[in-house]
Amino acid sequence: MNISHKFPVLCDLDGVVWLAHQPIDGSARAVERLRAHGHRVLFVTNNSSATVADQEAALSKVGIPAVGDVITSAMAGAHLLRAGERVLMCGGPGLAEAIAKVGAISVSHEDVEGGAQVDTVIVGFHRHFDYEIMRRASTAIRRGARLVGTNDDATYPTPNGPIPGGGSILAAISTAAGIDPMIAGKPHQAMADVVRAYEPSVGPDAVMVGDRPSTDGGFATTLGCRFALVRSGVTPAGVMPADQPGWFEGTTLDIDVPNLAGLADYLLK
Repeated sequence: MNISHKFPVLCDLDGVVWLAHQPIDGSARAVERLRAHGHRVLFVTNNSSATVADQEAALSKVGIPAVGDVITSAMAGAHLLRAGERVLMCGGPGLAEAIAKVGAISVSHEDVEGGAQVDTVIVGFHRHFDYEIMRRASTAIRRGARLVGTNDDATYPTPNGPIPGGGSILAAISTAAGIDPMIAGKPHQAMADVVRAYEPSVGPDAVMVGDRPSTDGGFATTLGCRFALVRSGVTPAGVMPADQPGWFEGTTLDIDVPNLAGLADYLLK
């Protein structure tokens, strides 16, 4: 490999850099090595709950400077909104931040009870989801609002195993409302649009690094770049990615390594 050719490296966070913010061995050093060889490293996550500044601070805490290099599915979801659009948010602070940044107007759940107009219900990961949130969101959708999900990942990896993810919350609201959602995050086009706005040089030689073949592998296909699978998250060693649910047609597994440190070894050899 000609390491004088500098291509972007796009890294998922959960299962690649850390597990619930507990760093995976060698990940910080791997990012440092890739950057030292001139590769821009972007962090592309389907986590919509945390603000960009909080994600940057969490990366800094594990030894990875990341200001200006974090892209979230909240940003991709907001990419599908319009300034002045009335939005009912079911999500965390990161989604609220992204909605405000594009000039959309947040409608409170209490106002929905009073019959307030809602153009879009947007759903991301949040830990305070309950029946009343589902009821109000589905009511707004049945009155004519569209449904947007920041992502549809059913689970979220942690050191103690997977927990329900934003896709599970989205599925509940979608079922209650009787409508299919529009998905913004990986592997879908809205996230690709945001990534290319940050790094226009993303092309066939770029590498999307992830632990989830359906999401990260599919996103590599959407971007038209290479897919590197790491086995440090939801896909353990020995599991054949193409046999897993959600494998995108046309996706190629280009690189298969244990972790991000292994990817740096592979790319810089």
